[in-house]
Amino acid sequence: MGTGEIEKAYRLARERYGDIGVDTERALSRLERVPLSLHCWQGDDIGGFERPDAHLAAGGIQVTGGHPGKARAVEELRCDLDKAFSLIPGRHRLNLHASYGEFGGRRVDRDEIEADHYRGWVQWARDRGLKLDFNATCFSHPKADSGFTLSSKDDAVRAFWIEHVERCRAVGAFMGRELESPCLHNLWIPDGSKDTPVDRWGHRRLLRDALDEIYATDYPPNEMKDALESKLFGIGSESFVVGSHEFYLAYALEHGKLVCLDLGHFHPTESIADKVSAILTFSEEVLLHLSRGVRWDSDHVVILSDDVRALMEEIVRGGALDRVHLALDFFDASLNRVGGWVIGARAVLQALLLALLQPNERLKEIEEAGDAFGRLALFEEFKALPFGAVWDYHCARSQVPIAAAWRREIAEYDAEVTSERS
Repeated sequence: MGTGEIEKAYRLARERYGDIGVDTERALSRLERVPLSLHCWQGDDIGGFERPDAHLAAGGIQVTGGHPGKARAVEELRCDLDKAFSLIPGRHRLNLHASYGEFGGRRVDRDEIEADHYRGWVQWARDRGLKLDFNATCFSHPKADSGFTLSSKDDAVRAFWIEHVERCRAVGAFMGRELESPCLHNLWIPDGSKDTPVDRWGHRRLLRDALDEIYATDYPPNEMKDALESKLFGIGSESFVVGSHEFYLAYALEHGKLVCLDLGHFHPTESIADKVSAILTFSEEVLLHLSRGVRWDSDHVVILSDDVRALMEEIVRGGALDRVHLALDFFDASLNRVGGWVIGARAVLQALLLALLQPNERLKEIEEAGDAFGRLALFEEFKALPFGAVWDYHCARSQVPIAAAWRREIAEYDAEVTSERS
């Protein structure tokens, strides 16, 4: 489809949306200002750049599939990220794990990382007009093999991980200062047990005390913000997770931290959309990790699903876009990894655009009038409006390919670049 056809289809779509009181230009203008944080670990199956003898992904994390072409070095990962960003409309962020530092081939343990190990990433981001987020890496390490890190009853193990997270927070603040944008430092730990424990209380007290020690150092919010990510269960922690949703929610509210809600970390029937308004009634901000669980927390590539649409609708209806941080979090080695990034990012942005194109003020008026029929009728009516024409126009004016064109670019990149990696 040529530029003229895209613009013609958009003009017709704009008229249709205008008939129900929706200004498509206003919706697109708002969408353009929403940053999405892409996760580095999709590019190499959570391998990282520690020494070759480092642990493979472990500690409640399992990557499945054997598609060829994963990134093997920082240069390859950055090349793949450049390609992914070129196919996603808008200006976005990159989310790094601590294990992705540049260590010069030396063994640098997790409790020894420093800002210098990430200066290359900061310069790379600066050159591209991107911002960075950061995560402590509390898994895939011999000191995580017991299943416990910050809540370990081994004082030495616990001290090791406290030092690691403290250093990660300092790295995050460094990134925020350098790039003049608050870096979100997110903390997820794999702590838990496969079978039912006797002493849940002891582990949770230890985790609380460890967090108190970690967060004793304050950083300006314009440099770094802290988030805590809960989980329902994990591989090897099926019966007990120390950092549950209730634990982190209580801690975050008491200490002014962000709660991180991962779409794959709750019961399949739980609505994450319903949690947003509940949490933001008491908290200033929330972090969302956009994933897709299939039967378990399997971290499938995000798609334009009902769950993702409902989540974006709730955020937009509450006027909460400036209070919600959106980040991707999945890892799938069964398909082209760069393509996975693009599918997930475009799906989230499409869901957000669909939410911005809804006649929310009109729907509220109908609801306040007690007209349940009118509300449901309008809900169904706008499902048939030409959303695709608005999305194509957004991509075209953002100078990224539409429809089949971006899939061809992925295929060409795979043939020319990733398939050449042994």
